[in-house]
Amino acid sequence: MPSLYLRNVPVEVIERLTRVAERERTSVSAVAIRELADVSHRADNRTLLAALPDTDVGLDEVVGAMNAGRAER
Repeated sequence: MPSLYLRNVPVEVIERLTRVAERERTSVSAVAIRELADVSHRADNRTLLAALPDTDVGLDEVVGAMNAGRAER
């Protein structure tokens, strides 16, 4: 498995990662890898959205339906 070395990580970021790792009883590396994996999924968002079918429903229609549903509550 490849390694990733990060330089110039702000002290406050390391401190927060350390607190999370301690709370979860795991390592800072494990927390950092989990968070990087989570954020890296965003790279696929454009492809996923492009693959969705065009429903020809406008934004105004969606917002109007949401507001109507909320008004019924």
